[in-house]
Amino acid sequence: MARIKDASVAEVKAAADIVDVVSARTSLRRASSARFTGRCPFHEERTPSFSVDPVDKLYYCFGCGKGGDVVRFVQETENLDFAEAIEWLGDRFRVTLEYEESSPRADAARRRRERLTALLEQATSYFERTLWETETGAPIREYLAGRGLGDEIAKEFRLGLSRGQGLVAKARESGFGADEIRAAGLANQRGNDYFPFRLMFPLADARGRVIGFQARRLHDDDPLKGKYVNTPESELFKKGNVLYGLHLARPAIAKQDRAIVVEGNTDVIALRQAGVEAVVASMGTALTEAQLRELGRLTKRLYLCFDADAAGQEATLRGMELAVKQGFDVRVVVLPKGQDPADAPDAFAARLGSAESYLHYRVRITLERTPDRQEAFVRAREILAHVEDSPERQEALRLLADRLDLPRETLAGLAPAQSNVVRRPVDGSTPRLLEAGLQRERDLLAAVLRHPVLVPELAALTPEHFADPLHRRFREVLVSGAEEDEELVALRAELGARADRDELGELAGKQLILRLHEQKLRRDIRTQGDDLVKVTELQAQLAKLHSKLAELA
Repeated sequence: MARIKDASVAEVKAAADIVDVVSARTSLRRASSARFTGRCPFHEERTPSFSVDPVDKLYYCFGCGKGGDVVRFVQETENLDFAEAIEWLGDRFRVTLEYEESSPRADAARRRRERLTALLEQATSYFERTLWETETGAPIREYLAGRGLGDEIAKEFRLGLSRGQGLVAKARESGFGADEIRAAGLANQRGNDYFPFRLMFPLADARGRVIGFQARRLHDDDPLKGKYVNTPESELFKKGNVLYGLHLARPAIAKQDRAIVVEGNTDVIALRQAGVEAVVASMGTALTEAQLRELGRLTKRLYLCFDADAAGQEATLRGMELAVKQGFDVRVVVLPKGQDPADAPDAFAARLGSAESYLHYRVRITLERTPDRQEAFVRAREILAHVEDSPERQEALRLLADRLDLPRETLAGLAPAQSNVVRRPVDGSTPRLLEAGLQRERDLLAAVLRHPVLVPELAALTPEHFADPLHRRFREVLVSGAEEDEELVALRAELGARADRDELGELAGKQLILRLHEQKLRRDIRTQGDDLVKVTELQAQLAKLHSKLAELA
């Protein structure tokens, strides 16, 4: 992919309004002339601890510690890399991006992707208008209402209707060629509309751009086989990479630290309408590695809910095995046979609380599928043999004992696997406070950031006055204007928020500078050992320093 020019990156950052961007994720209110505040979009909280600086375009959360600039916020919330975030912001704030010189082939490929994306967007709007603004769409609107799907939620997911004709002609009128229309999956080999009279579900990528469609049959005489038919695989659409609804569910998944994976698109829509927002669909297949990679950027906790029939169980097992191998904590939401999440969406949230653990589900399904008692025991033992002791393993053991009526002695022989990992003690449930010295360094940098007049006095401190390497680097930024990387931008966001919250004044900054001098002198005294002359000299400097501190007090 061609590199975006630095000038374009700078133009995007200058044009972007961080308050506007963040407000799409959480409600903000002005806390002062220099700050907005609100509830953090990255974690659940009751008391607002999320701070936004509209001038420097920085954010910081005192609750979870996340911080950075407007580009980083888009990367985090939209699950994009740096270049994609710049493109996202460029689209949002109408900045035309320029790219570094690249090969003609790469430029042509980029332009082609852009045209195909524009074509699919036009097709989505065309299908939407057909559903919501024509008499042809009236019966389908009634059908959706009969399924309990309101207009608002259906429009949020951009549902549409294909007439089976007219789209190709419309695309040609807009200047798209036959090859482009076919490459977008909108025309068949004969050049006619690919989709017959069907309900259309747009499929979107991580940025919410339409990359294809899934179409639901509405009439028995439909020429296409299959109740649901997808756009043909193309340079934009790869079925195994897509999770239906992910672009809408991403904020809820990240905030709740869990993803609910169901089988059908209508399940996603019905659950979101019922308030269950962290939900996606696997496109009717077992989870793939690509889909799990996408989810893994947001959470490591999965709740799977596929059909209770044999095919659904197989899909659940395949998805579970792959997810567990990739380090996910997997649970299974079991529904009564013949019921989908869309059939009782309001009751679904309660079912999440009683979801089965991966291990319990595997053992239960194994026992149900194996009528021979001895064989069932052997297979269940095989599953449990590779698992360390845990509450989930104990729960699975109890299930095994109850179902097979096993004596206690037999269970005692099912020893858990031994872990080779040396476990370190966990220090409580809250982050450890910064040591006093490091906190002093942080407070000083925050004060200087708020009061640039202190920069000359900061420059009198050497890098050796700072114990933390990150603090040394940020001192260099403040003193000489060194370039900031992502880590330093995040630190700037935190320090700015702390300085405003704690109202660090210029006097406090001067005192902190002297305190850091004091820290350095005390360290030097300790390292001098038996050199009495040097120690005496350092102690005299320390006495003068204490006098200055007393004058400032």
